Amino acid sequence: MNLKSKVLVVASALVCVTTVSIIASGVGAQPGDSQDPLVTKSYVDTQIKKLVQEEIGKQQGGTGSGGNNSGSGNSGSGSEGGSSADTAMEIVTIKPGQQLVAKAGAEFVIRAGKAAIYSSDANGVSDLTAGSDLANGTDAPTNHLLMFPREGRGIVAKDTVKNSVVVMVRGGYEIQKTNK
Repeated sequence: MNLKSKVLVVASALVCVTTVSIIASGVGAQPGDSQDPLVTKSYVDTQIKKLVQEEIGKQQGGTGSGGNNSGSGNSGSGSEGGSSADTAMEIVTIKPGQQLVAKAGAEFVIRAGKAAIYSSDANGVSDLTAGSDLANGTDAPTNHLLMFPREGRGIVAKDTVKNSVVVMVRGGYEIQKTNK
């Protein structure tokens, strides 16, 4: 045998040994062994529940006080309520001669009564239910989710004999007297 043949045999032997060792060591873990254990559905459900509870705790704990600021005596212009960190809907009632002005990002759902959209600028209020923009002075629909992207917009209770407007509010708001 010459030198080239010996080198070729040694190289072939090394390739074969390497291939056999890789196959024998089990490149991929087998299902159910210590590298890839089987788990039960209840175990997975428990782990997911823990993670969800931790995330909820972070979101609730990190928002500070979620209390209502109603009746805080805001220079006589009206009562202020809610905070932008509130996640629960709050029931608010306004009477004719009052307007409910939203803070940025607030959401309203008018449940009872008649109201009109109020906007201090040219832009209106987003009606997320109908997918439309409601301009200043437009009748506010009941049972529609209204979104207020900026401050200075809200709803005004319409002047009728027995009209009070019941509104579900999420986020910050302020009740003011209308300027008539």
